[in-house]
Amino acid sequence: MYIKTKISVGIHGSIEQHENVCELLKAIDEQFVTSDKALVSTLIMKFTSLKLTDIKGVHEHIMEMRDIVAQLKKLEVEMFESFLVHFILNTLLP
Repeated sequence: MYIKTKISVGIHGSIEQHENVCELLKAIDEQFVTSDKALVSTLIMKFTSLKLTDIKGVHEHIMEMRDIVAQLKKLEVEMFESFLVHFILNTLLP
C-alpha cells in the first residue's frame, strides 16, 4: 500500500492491487516497458517528420534532431552515424 502511494498518478490507476511486493514491482516494471515502446514510437515519428523552417536556423534544427537521437539511444534504439548524416541533410532540402 505504501509503495502505491509513492508512484506517479499517471500509472497508479493502471496497476492492479497486489498483496506481494515483488508482484507489484513486476507490474510497475511491465508498465514502464509499454511506456518505453510508446515513447520510442513517438520519438521516431517526431524525428522522421522534422523539417527545417525559417523560424529556426540550421544549427538549432540539427541539434534538435541529435537530441532526439540521443533520447532514442537511451531507449536502446541505435542508428548508424552515416544514416543520420544523410537523413539530416535531406531534411534541410526544401
